[in-house]
Amino acid sequence: MILGNLEIKEKAALAPLAGVADRAFRELCKGYGAAYTVCEMASAKGISLGDKKSAELLSITETERPAGSQIFGNSPETMATAAKKALEFNPDFIDINMGCPAPKVASSGGGALLMKNPLLAADIVKAVVEASTVPVTVKMRSGWDDNNINAVELAKRCEDAGAAAITVHGRTKVQMYAPPVNTDIIKQVKAAVKIPVIGNGDVIDGPSAAKLMEETGCDMVMIGRGALGRPWVFSQINAYLEHEVLLPEPTVTEKMFVMLNHIEKLCEYKGERVGIREARKHAAWYTKGLHGAANYRARIGLINSVEELRQIALELIEQNS
Repeated sequence: MILGNLEIKEKAALAPLAGVADRAFRELCKGYGAAYTVCEMASAKGISLGDKKSAELLSITETERPAGSQIFGNSPETMATAAKKALEFNPDFIDINMGCPAPKVASSGGGALLMKNPLLAADIVKAVVEASTVPVTVKMRSGWDDNNINAVELAKRCEDAGAAAITVHGRTKVQMYAPPVNTDIIKQVKAAVKIPVIGNGDVIDGPSAAKLMEETGCDMVMIGRGALGRPWVFSQINAYLEHEVLLPEPTVTEKMFVMLNHIEKLCEYKGERVGIREARKHAAWYTKGLHGAANYRARIGLINSVEELRQIALELIEQNS
């Protein structure tokens, strides 16, 4: 896929998962073959005001490239200002969030609420494109609800405003993450625009990635929840799409090794106090489906050090050997 001057060879990208896709996780997924990564969404208003947390969300390292910064807001002027500030962190592209269904984001006029106002959404894209020296992409949903499926209209307006690519999550805002995924709307968007289209929704492995691409004609897929506790999913998808090879799931020992490496990096970047607190959800995802894991969840929720997590990992390896 060509994105401005950027050539992206792989077919599966990491979604900008709020509270999940931080530096440690993005680097890990890139190491497993993610086509590109996208930072957690940052508030345009916060960026414009010099908010410290927003600056942390925009930070990108060389090992996770190609990588984009994602911003959200409802003012063309503020979004343009935020884009200029985001450029200071040298992103490979800037992504505009028009799909987040979280009440806190939508109630502020950003995220999925922009799908209710295509004209404003297009003005925002135009303003950010004019302010940016890197490609600008847009992530949207199929629509607000079942009576307002307007991704095709919005995608065309975004393309006309200068967007370099569109990611479509095949669910409405009201639907949140409930099934089913509307693959037909992704197909319609792909047919309606000339720029690349990335399909998003329920891709969890190679076969589901291939199915979405075949059904919609999309240029790539984006993985969100399918990567939680499973960063190796990108290597599995790449192997299937390129060679029709089904790579097996890692062994329990391998999974625990990846988990500990992830959490150690998380603590290195954020400090152990913050890192361990955030590690609890990741550890629960990594241990999902393992024999006896349910009995360890209470302990995982109370861990205060990497050593405690390492002990749980060793016990799980022994119980599953």
